[in-house]
Amino acid sequence: MCGINGYVGEREAAPIVLDGLSRLEYRGYDSVGVAVLQDSGEVSIHKRAGKIGDLSSELTDRWPTGKQAIGHTRWATHGKPSDANAHPHADCTGRLVVIHNGIVENHQELRRRLGDEHTFASETDTEVIPHLLENNLKDGMNLADALTKTMNQLEGAHAVLAMSADEPGVIVAARAGNAGGIVVGYGRGENYVASDLPALLPHTRNVVFLDDGDIAVVRAKTVEYRNGGRPVTREPQEVPYDPVSVAKGNYKHFMQKEIGEQPEAILDTIRGRANFAEARVDLEDVQISPSRLGSIKRVVLVGMGTSLHAAMIGRHYFERIARMPAEVDNASEWRYREPVVGPDTLLVSVSQSGETVDTLAAMELARERGCLQVTICNGIGSQATRMADGIVYTRCGLEIGVASTKTYLAAITALYLLACHIGQERGIIDRERMGGYLEPIAHLPYLAGEVLARGAEQEELAHEFARFDNFLFLGRGIHYPVVMEGALKLKEVSYIHAEGYPAGEMKHGPIALIDPDVPVVAVVQKGDLRAKMINNIEQVKAREGTVIAIGVDGDDELEEKADRTFYVPETSDLLSPVLTSIPMQLFAYNVAVRRGCDVDQPRNLAKTVTVE
Repeated sequence: MCGINGYVGEREAAPIVLDGLSRLEYRGYDSVGVAVLQDSGEVSIHKRAGKIGDLSSELTDRWPTGKQAIGHTRWATHGKPSDANAHPHADCTGRLVVIHNGIVENHQELRRRLGDEHTFASETDTEVIPHLLENNLKDGMNLADALTKTMNQLEGAHAVLAMSADEPGVIVAARAGNAGGIVVGYGRGENYVASDLPALLPHTRNVVFLDDGDIAVVRAKTVEYRNGGRPVTREPQEVPYDPVSVAKGNYKHFMQKEIGEQPEAILDTIRGRANFAEARVDLEDVQISPSRLGSIKRVVLVGMGTSLHAAMIGRHYFERIARMPAEVDNASEWRYREPVVGPDTLLVSVSQSGETVDTLAAMELARERGCLQVTICNGIGSQATRMADGIVYTRCGLEIGVASTKTYLAAITALYLLACHIGQERGIIDRERMGGYLEPIAHLPYLAGEVLARGAEQEELAHEFARFDNFLFLGRGIHYPVVMEGALKLKEVSYIHAEGYPAGEMKHGPIALIDPDVPVVAVVQKGDLRAKMINNIEQVKAREGTVIAIGVDGDDELEEKADRTFYVPETSDLLSPVLTSIPMQLFAYNVAVRRGCDVDQPRNLAKTVTVE
């Protein structure tokens, strides 16, 4: 989650912006930068790889003076962490600067289109934005109009701040999609822009959260809003000054907020690891030699609860991407059955906290047997990370809701990257094949935001189905663990009995449950298993069952077969579980709220299970 902060007013801007960025350090970053529009009319840019304190020390006694500035903390996506790749980025004149959160999915095409007359100083995708703005400004547009046109040229989900020495006193902010928030803060004779509330609250509690498609023109005393090129009204709201309300932001519950943060969680898990230009995956905390990885003959994945379901999806990745024999097991069961493992086994543990007792016990057993270990974890410095030989952090930040959501999708993303990395290091995946795996993951944060944008449909479904006390979830192949997770979410937060089954198992018992009072949620994706899932739906309908189907855009036949349908955008079949999981999270959340349940702290549940 890149940190974004901006200020325009009557005070010295650089210290305010850097202080705001320091309040966003919890989001994680690998480089930092600030651009100040000086009183002289020139733009002064200072940036470097490393931490905010390093930049502050570097600028001691020589702070750039000016009443307007934007600043950024970056997780690398395109281009390694370096001074040159840090934000802000400027156009050819050096008078226009931009900071950005997101992935410009079509940046290579845009670079080609910009041509030789534009000189690029970094490896980043972001740098195309100031150059596009430069071209658009040459057409006589002001900065706001130019940014509006530029945003329409970008593919993906984005949060952007821009300012120009030719329009002093103006910062223009834009949000497109759901992979990055922008908050405008109102002061007295000064205004602020940030990616999250903590950067603003020392100065103001009156804020506006930008909607998808919004452009904000921020001046010291006024803020104007547009959407789709037309003026819109956005009334500031007052946020209570307490830690819980600050953390919740513009959401009713933490679970709702964390579901909404999933595009950013996916994006941050990808940052700096997927090298799209070179078609490589480099995991900074998996420093295991190719020869050691080459000695591995099989992979065992372990986890508990939601982490187990992520591990089940990960099994498909290791088999289909890395071409390694893989098995998955419940950590609490695996360690009690005398598993046959040794130095030729890679144990991949999945744990959002890194402190789950059964997973740690499984890791201890694996260590005793000499297994190589990699852990997928969100808890920095946790016990699991201290025990493993390699780590893939999910970089989700704090997840407060007891029912895991963003850590689950980030873990799936991390497992995908890990399988790619191991396949690459073992010489199984060449550059062309790796490019095929990385291309769809670049689009994933945006597509996840597209699913979230359809959330109102889930509210309608919840209104209709919250009265039922039993649900059956059916899926095949890589979507079997997805429906297990969908059933678990419904159980956890709404206290409704729900079961997730492989659809091929339906005739072997669960079909006896089908009647009008047991709705069936079926995941129907494209590919070889689609016809079989349609057959399952027809069997349910033949027994007067009600079917809620989750399908892919364009599958119009599904509406004829199911009672209710929810569509997700198309992506690769390996990454489709990320998109199909979101509607089930939204359904569980909305049903639970409808039934009056405490979605953030469900009864009898703990965030981390530290006792057996």
